[in-house]
Parts: sequence; C-alpha cells; structure tokens
Amino acid sequence: MGKLQAVKIKTLPPGSHSDGNCLYLRVKNSGARSWVFRYKVNGKPVELGMGSVSVRTLSEARDLAVDMKRAIAAGSNPKNLLTPKQQTKTFADYALELIESKRAGWRNAKHAQQWVNTLQEYVFPFIGKKPVQEIHLEDIKRILKPIWYDKTETASRVRMRVEAVLDFGYLHESIDKANPARWRGCLDHIYPSPKKTQPVEHFEAIYYDRLPEIMTILRAKTSMSAYCVRWIALTACRSNEAREMMWDEIDIDNAIWTIPGKRIKAGREHRVPLSQECIEILEKVKTFNPLSKKGLVYFNQYGDALSDVAISKALKSISYKEATIHGLRSSFRDWAAEKTQYPREVCEQALAHAIGAVEGAYRRSDLFNKRRILMNDWADYLNK
Repeated sequence: MGKLQAVKIKTLPPGSHSDGNCLYLRVKNSGARSWVFRYKVNGKPVELGMGSVSVRTLSEARDLAVDMKRAIAAGSNPKNLLTPKQQTKTFADYALELIESKRAGWRNAKHAQQWVNTLQEYVFPFIGKKPVQEIHLEDIKRILKPIWYDKTETASRVRMRVEAVLDFGYLHESIDKANPARWRGCLDHIYPSPKKTQPVEHFEAIYYDRLPEIMTILRAKTSMSAYCVRWIALTACRSNEAREMMWDEIDIDNAIWTIPGKRIKAGREHRVPLSQECIEILEKVKTFNPLSKKGLVYFNQYGDALSDVAISKALKSISYKEATIHGLRSSFRDWAAEKTQYPREVCEQALAHAIGAVEGAYRRSDLFNKRRILMNDWADYLNK
C-alpha cells in the first residue's frame, strides 16, 4: 500500500511527496500537481514525468510505476511505456512552441527564423532531444564553452534563448527548479560578462554579405590563384584540398569532385557537388593544363601546386588584410546558419566535418543530393 491517500492529493502542500515504489507527487507553489517517477541510470538520478493528476489517478500512477520498475529490471527504457501524448516533451518541442507563441508579437518576420537557426546550430545537437527537467548546468556549459570567447554576442543570445525555452517548459510542466541557463547567480560565476570578453583570435572570416562583391572582382581576374580562391569559396573546401586537387578527382559529366580520404582531415573520401560556376572554372583552367605534368588542376609557373601564401595574397589584394582563406569556410557556415533552413547535419557534411562514432553508425548516407541543392543555393548567393 502506498503512502499517499487519494482524498488528500488535492490538499497536500507544495513539495515532493513520496508514495513509494519510485512514485512521487510534485506540488508547485502555483498549486499545479503532477506525477513523477524517479529512478537511476548509471548511478545518476533521473526523473520521468508521468502526467498531471488531472489526467492520471493515484491508482493509475501506481500501476504505471510498477510497470516502469519491471521494465527497468528487464533492461528496457521505462519511457517506452508512455504513449506519445503522455511522453515528456523535449527541449526542441518547447523551443518550437515558444517561437510560435512569440511569432505574432515580433515586428521582424525574420526573428523567428533567427531563433530556429541559432538553436539548431548551437543548442539542439546537445539538448534538443532531452526533456527539460533533465537539462542541467553541465549541459549549458557544453553549449556555451565552444562559443563564449570567439562568438560572444552569439553566445549571449543563445544563452538567453535557452533560458527562455527552459522557463517556458518549466511553466508548462510545473517544474520547480532553478534555471541552469540563468546569468545572475549562476553563469556569471563561470563566464566573464559579454561586455568584458575579449574575443579569441581565430581564422578571420569575411562576413558573407561582402562575398558576392569579392567574387565579382575575382571573376575579372584570370590568374591561377584567383581561380583557386573562387573554387574554395564555391565549394567551402579547405585550402590544401583545392591546391592539391587532381584532374582525375573530377567527374565533369556528373559535376562531382571526389576528394580521396588521404587528403581529407576526417580521413574518409568526400564527394563534393559542383555548381555550374565550378564547371566553368574547370573549363577555363583546363586551357592551361599542358603546363602541368603532374595532373594538378591549379599550379604555379613551375607546374607545382600553388602555395597557401599565393592564394592568400590573391584574396587579401581585393579584401581586408586580416581575411584568410580558411575564413571562407566560416563565412559559408554563418550564411547557412543565419540565412537558410538547411539542417545542421547537411551543412556539417558540406564542410566534411568528422562526425561522432554513434552518429556515424546510424548515418549511412553522405546526404549528397541535399548538399547539391545547398551548394547550388550558395553559388547563387555568391553570384547575386
């Protein structure tokens, strides 16, 4: 027999009240009451929301708690016992609900998409699939640590948006806990104020708004270095991948460039979809091909691969001196995150970024067809 009595459920004071068998009644200061199943995974406490007392009686909650304990003993996830409507919503669910609820009040129609893009880029990969009650300070730190010092303004916006989504989720689930994304009294003890943060020096990107103008200037130039810079911008590849590119890696008929794994940072073969402008560059460069006996697409006066210094000079001669070739990749990534709705995994594949072992085990496709659409859109943007 449990400790709680059905007749007293509606009169118990705020707090967490145990019924035994891992079942608890949570009572908020607002009076909201819901059932919670508490258990441990690898020694760490986990809470699973079971719904409001208005939709599940004490007897039903007890029966479900028994079934959940049996599921755990059998090595199953107790969450699987909840129907889709009963399952706890994820952070991503609440984020999209919050955005929709605010959309009508935002003066700028693009504001909603900016929320979606920043959350998809910086937050969802870490906590998108987590229930809000299972998100802790360590999760927030994993989100902010990579961007707080070199993308401080973005990181500050991300933090505020995460805090807002968590508050929204807590309100709807009657969760009484301190928000781990709050600044005052929490993250202000971990990170310096955004106003006082000095950005870490990384590869200087050309802000993508300037790239169409730069590409126009480059199209008027016929040097190997200029062609190579355009190629890097259009394909978002790394400098060495373009400078060491061989003709036998190119399939012009199908507009595909296949980079061998030995020349890729991630160590695996990577297919790059080529836009029409890339094909046009190849046709122009091919007229110089007899000068190279090594099969290189881009080469210097001696028939050797272009140096990184040579193409860097070609870029800086028409841009600001701090701009770097590698920064072109950052410009592409910023454009994709801020101006498009392409999924994060498509953009990451376009950059040939390494993926985790678990994610890689499930992803058999290189998303090539989706990347072709993305890269054609990017080429169109650079040609606007």
